[in-house]
Amino acid sequence: MTEETPMTAVADEVRVTEEDRLRADLYNFLGLLLATPPEQMLLEQTAVLSGDDGDLGTAINALAKLASLSKAATVESEFNKLFIGLGRGELLPYASYYLTGFLNEKPLAALRRDMAARGMTRGQNVYEPEDNIASLMEMMGALIVGRFGEPASLVDQKTFFNKHIGPWAGHFFSDLEAAKNSVLYASVGAVGRVFMEIESEGFRMSAE
Repeated sequence: MTEETPMTAVADEVRVTEEDRLRADLYNFLGLLLATPPEQMLLEQTAVLSGDDGDLGTAINALAKLASLSKAATVESEFNKLFIGLGRGELLPYASYYLTGFLNEKPLAALRRDMAARGMTRGQNVYEPEDNIASLMEMMGALIVGRFGEPASLVDQKTFFNKHIGPWAGHFFSDLEAAKNSVLYASVGAVGRVFMEIESEGFRMSAE
């Protein structure tokens, strides 16, 4: 995924609101589930999550229920069918693919420029293109809480989201929700889809 720079100061943490911490936590949680198959401990932690009766809370409750019934080996098989497969998985979770139909295209180059401007680099042991959905979820969570320096302003969050996430992530999560190999990940897709809708609407209503 991405590699942190040593720019974060304790003072930065104080300026992050509880609402923004929760947003960042959900971005990071989605990134974690989409980066690698979850181990049993993460499934157990997911199983105790609970939400309210809103759309997002309902999706989280459904995910928690499925996690409580899932075993790591089964979910690993599901993950591999979805994202790895023989030659390729059922889905290609990359911005370039969703926006252009091809991998490693202009959206990836634009993302790399914006990452560099914000002090973000790909981790040394990560070989996936940076425009994969897991990395982008992690980047957005990191920007919100200031893992790469100052916490990003709402304007900067909006700019990054609208350029690199908003145009395609909702479509990807809908595809994940409906994928033939999705079981646990159908609920991950539902959580992601609803969260992207909430974020898109929140940024739309924010001041320019």
